[in-house]
Amino acid sequence: MALSRAEITRYQRHIVLKNVGGAGQQKLKAAKVLIIGAGGLGSPVIAYLVAAGIGTIGVVDDDVVSLSNLQRQIVHRTGDEGIEKVGSAKRFAQELNPHVQFDAINKRLDDQNGAAIIAPFDLVIDGSDNFDTRASVAKLCEQAQKPLIAGAVSLFDGTLTVFKPYEDNNPRFVDLYPTRPTPEQLPSCEEAGILGPITGVIGGLQAMEAVKMITNVGEPLVGRLMIYDGRDARFREMKYRRAS
Repeated sequence: MALSRAEITRYQRHIVLKNVGGAGQQKLKAAKVLIIGAGGLGSPVIAYLVAAGIGTIGVVDDDVVSLSNLQRQIVHRTGDEGIEKVGSAKRFAQELNPHVQFDAINKRLDDQNGAAIIAPFDLVIDGSDNFDTRASVAKLCEQAQKPLIAGAVSLFDGTLTVFKPYEDNNPRFVDLYPTRPTPEQLPSCEEAGILGPITGVIGGLQAMEAVKMITNVGEPLVGRLMIYDGRDARFREMKYRRAS
């Protein structure tokens, strides 16, 4: 997919980057990425993928902006309080990069509508804030044979992995999470709080995985769970495999 003169100037730091180059930037422009959630994780993912020149970005969320979101959800502004998050995110995207097509999907993704929402996209990034939605998105992506970049955050910590269970007998969501965590194990942000920058760390890494996978640079986190401890500033990795 050809780049305009303005796009060549905008993306020149990618174009001169070894192993990305003009061909990689063209792949980014041709890509269609769906982001689940325009909240804490979705915000940095949106910001970096819009800036990177992903050709089509879809964002699905049925929530509205509240003041308590703004401590971490960086694509929204104080004046956006009460408006649809996908509308606020679209305004952000259009102001940052007019070359990106932004599809604002003001819905809650579920088992009934999920397959139709996911179908037009090449890759899915999950920034949802509850386990049930994550499990549903993983099942839908497995059925549609779409790669899924899954991130989660809580308190001071975050995790990140990539699911491609339809290839090479790679592990599935249920292999990593065979049982549903209890509410005590997985408290909500409203109940337990969350340090704002942790969403930027994990969301930025989700965007990094997306760019890597689209441009075929490096090794994605398939079968590997990256765990970040924000208090001690430590990354560690846990490998997991398919159970059957």
